[in-house]
Amino acid sequence: MTSLFPHAATAPGPRRTVTAAVVQAAAPLFDTQAALARAEELIREAVLSHRAEVVVLPEAFLGGYPKGLDFGVTVGSRTPDGRELFRRYHAAAISVPGPEVDILAAVTRELGCHTVVGAVERRGGTLYCVALFFGPDGYLGLHRKLMPTAAERYLWGQGDGSTLPVVDTGSARLGAAICWENYMPLFRTAMYAKGVDLWCAPTVDDRDAWQATMRHIALEGRCFVLSASQYLRRDAVPSDLHPVQGEEPDTVLIGGGSVIVSPLGEVLAGPLRGGEGILAAELDLDDLARARFDFDPIGHYARPDVFTLHVDESARTAVTG
Repeated sequence: MTSLFPHAATAPGPRRTVTAAVVQAAAPLFDTQAALARAEELIREAVLSHRAEVVVLPEAFLGGYPKGLDFGVTVGSRTPDGRELFRRYHAAAISVPGPEVDILAAVTRELGCHTVVGAVERRGGTLYCVALFFGPDGYLGLHRKLMPTAAERYLWGQGDGSTLPVVDTGSARLGAAICWENYMPLFRTAMYAKGVDLWCAPTVDDRDAWQATMRHIALEGRCFVLSASQYLRRDAVPSDLHPVQGEEPDTVLIGGGSVIVSPLGEVLAGPLRGGEGILAAELDLDDLARARFDFDPIGHYARPDVFTLHVDESARTAVTG
């Protein structure tokens, strides 16, 4: 009997794949040039040794994440020593655009890769936690963390809706949510609506519970999740500072947990524990369509007749005109 659909069972075409890598490391705190050199070294290693086309570095890799330091803050009071420590932190942050951005842009142009790099941006007297996007054409833009977590709020300002980019690499679309932004359901919905395929999650959250969050977002967004966490020890923090975790050089301040997850919630690489390293995985981009067959959070599984979301992507500034 002749089939009415002669092409229905034909073999699929060539696989569409992207090799992605997440970097688990930390740079020396308050040493911008060392951090920049380390970032360049790790991006090169990911591309040249792991053949990565997309590389994600952790939250606040450039500028640093001062885990365990209190900056002399108590409710209603600041100390002179804390103000001086913030001055050092402010000095270690980077300007965007600026020389550090130019150097990383040159690296990704040379290597022909896409990279998402966590950084601390200095803009006037305010610092922002950001994710910087780079590609074969150089610097592509940034995302500023919308809501600093807990005590981060006395270090970092809040981003606004004007920096919610999704970058089209030609084969997949990159977006970023920094650390606990991943717990913001409306933020996630807004990013899903932009068509994110590779959800990049620079973080310093090393808890086991973070793994459940990354798998949930992969399932909810039907996207690949690339989570890069810092691994930071006491000996990477200047000796004159005193993190609450302890003073032994090998005391772990941030314990890693980097992971790569498929659009159906399967762990493809990691979680990485116990040290620095690079995780890499070949991502089958056709898994995106396979996963969205039975769930699309902003498509056939949405109910726009019941739920709507308004997103304000305008820039918010204190002075206009």
